[in-house]
Amino acid sequence: MSAPAPGAEAHRSPLTVEDRGTHVLATLDRPEKRNAIDQDLIDALHALCAELERDPRTLVLHGAGGDFAAGADIAQLRERRAADARAGINTRAFMRISALPMPVIAALDGYALGGGAELAYAADVRVGTPALRIGNPETGLGILAAAGASWRLRELVGEPLAAEILLTGRILDGAEAFAAGLVTHLLDTGAEALATAEKIAARVAKLDPEATRATKRVLRAPREAHPAIDLAEQATLFESPEKMRRMTEFLERKKK
Repeated sequence: MSAPAPGAEAHRSPLTVEDRGTHVLATLDRPEKRNAIDQDLIDALHALCAELERDPRTLVLHGAGGDFAAGADIAQLRERRAADARAGINTRAFMRISALPMPVIAALDGYALGGGAELAYAADVRVGTPALRIGNPETGLGILAAAGASWRLRELVGEPLAAEILLTGRILDGAEAFAAGLVTHLLDTGAEALATAEKIAARVAKLDPEATRATKRVLRAPREAHPAIDLAEQATLFESPEKMRRMTEFLERKKK
């Protein structure tokens, strides 16, 4: 993967993608619109997912220009009708992000509102800054947060806080998001948040990718699937050559 070739501004991709070796870095790149999520960006996210489904890699997401994503593109959203809602344009893209085989890490700074927040909720790990402003003000625009917030947010922060965010439009700042566990690291700047996200990705790269993918499948499975899914995945890993190699190396190091 590589960044798109430079070209005319009109043809600039809304998502730049870089191969960082240990992971893929994807940057929401509409800074003049605070990285508002439009159809072109959704299409680019689907294309990225297709590649990461074929060749699983850890994904780091962040936004250009000091914001993650200030929401959906309101000019496009205003023109959508019932059939567009039922099509789940943003919902299906964010579900695909969430279901990627390897971890997804979001580095959050500035605005992460509405659809931008829902994209962040779809990540496995989120890091942020004090400047972060995250939440779902959709009801103020006459719609609801229908791209994942209604089920993901209560799993992330608990139903009472999720209800306040969704029903009253409360926006959390970085410190509040950290206190709620919505972000697991709070860094001073966006650059530091991105660096931390990439360090986490580098740490993941040292682990067994098959075990990591199995762990993500188990972690995302519904409650009624346990413990059967845990035992089935573990049975497969117990027979893997990589398990034997890593455990043998561990035991040999202990002897020294």
